[in-house]
Amino acid sequence: MRRLLPASIVAACLLALAPAHAAGNVENGAQLAFTCAGCHGIAEYRNAYPNYRVPKIAGQNEIYLANSLKAYRDGDRRHPTMAAQASSFSDQDIADLAAYFAAQGRP
Repeated sequence: MRRLLPASIVAACLLALAPAHAAGNVENGAQLAFTCAGCHGIAEYRNAYPNYRVPKIAGQNEIYLANSLKAYRDGDRRHPTMAAQASSFSDQDIADLAAYFAAQGRP
């Protein structure tokens, strides 16, 4: 028991210092998502140049959406329009957007 006490104290301290997952606010995400609908909310929308299909993101996995937006914002994922959109988002904005789109269900 005496050997476990120091280890449990260290574990508790590490857990307390770990960053918490920001919970997304669906209502705020709905406000932020207004410009997203211009591309991602149109069925069968195709970008003019370069020509590609724009994916519908309603109902997509929340963690996937958050990771994708962070990657666009941080330059780890490249797309000029998405990088420009994501560049102004805070981590909380991204969590809110991801929560909103994930809550929409599949079209």
